[in-house]
Amino acid sequence: MVTGARQTGKTTLALDVYRDLRHVNLDAIEAREDLRTIRSDDWGRTVGAAVIDEAQKETSVFEKLKYAYDKGQVDFSVLLGSSRILLMDRVKESLAGRAFLYDLWPLMPGELITPASAEPPPPLLDALLDEPGRLGAVLSELPPVLVGERADACLSAIEHLEQWGGMPELLRLDDEDRRQWLRSYRQTFLERDLVDLVRLSDLQPFVKLTRLAMMRTGRLLSYSELARDAGLSPSTAKRYLEYLRISYQTVLLQPYARNLTSSVVKTPKLYWVDPGILRQGIGQRGQPTGELFENLVVVEIHKWIQTMARDVGLTFYRTRSGMEVDLIIDTPQGLLAAEIKSRQGPHTADLVNLRRLAASAGDRWLGGLLIHRGSRLEQLDADCDIWSMPVSRLFF
Repeated sequence: MVTGARQTGKTTLALDVYRDLRHVNLDAIEAREDLRTIRSDDWGRTVGAAVIDEAQKETSVFEKLKYAYDKGQVDFSVLLGSSRILLMDRVKESLAGRAFLYDLWPLMPGELITPASAEPPPPLLDALLDEPGRLGAVLSELPPVLVGERADACLSAIEHLEQWGGMPELLRLDDEDRRQWLRSYRQTFLERDLVDLVRLSDLQPFVKLTRLAMMRTGRLLSYSELARDAGLSPSTAKRYLEYLRISYQTVLLQPYARNLTSSVVKTPKLYWVDPGILRQGIGQRGQPTGELFENLVVVEIHKWIQTMARDVGLTFYRTRSGMEVDLIIDTPQGLLAAEIKSRQGPHTADLVNLRRLAASAGDRWLGGLLIHRGSRLEQLDADCDIWSMPVSRLFF
């Protein structure tokens, strides 16, 4: 089962890998009607092993496929969907113990600079997650600055993601067509993906809440405040935000739950999976803001962790007095933390909160990163093992 936002390349990938399988696209109403009439005990003979696209559009598929699989009539199928299918209320059969689940996210930075025929090498981020207790040992072996064609390619990839996002289709378009594509994407989401989740008699409240949520990117999320501004009840606002999450539009970053101090906030922060869709939604065309840069870094780390099924938690830390660290990567060995600054290099003041967190975490502390737009990788604090980390190094 491969799920992900619309246009991330699920169909293209599945048809390339499984060229010998029948392709059934449930975007077509006729295909849905055909599958609806097939009896469960005829599924293996009539459909057999197949790639079933937009499977959430006909939920009887899950029960019929389960029956055929359990009876030995089918031993393999590929289900594709543009929502987190197993979380949808109408999908009663979870296929538990029968399905491997994969999320397909928009393109990551390393994929943008790697030929389509090749597999991109793991980014530096992966090495830090692989050996989180050896942050300094891993980074001290690397050159402080990258130069040449690769350095230029890494910077260009970050700039593309910030400006346009990671949807594969945009790579072949010019700038004006990219803008039109992004404008059309939101309407397509409302007319197709949202209908798969729920039927709303009036889309305008949902559209208004979506835009208001985009304007709150990277900030503490108050459901009651968002609901008030959108003219909705808090429960409706929360439900609409859940629709955005399960359709791969947003990521909710929860606050760190372990009790380093009793005064931590318990409110999540909201981020958008694709920076291009976010920028189009808020009408931002100029230099990316600090919030947009933070959104990019948080989401790319989240995408890699989810893709590689890393056994780590991603949270943030904030006390009621305002002391905040943008990211905590909670590994079995301990805590890695990161501050994200949209400037060309570190400032001394940027280390204050990382040092405070290191003191609170005690033996759980593994090290910290100050992620920025600059080019120099260097150690900033040997005692706390805090490093200056260019964003153009972290994801390549």
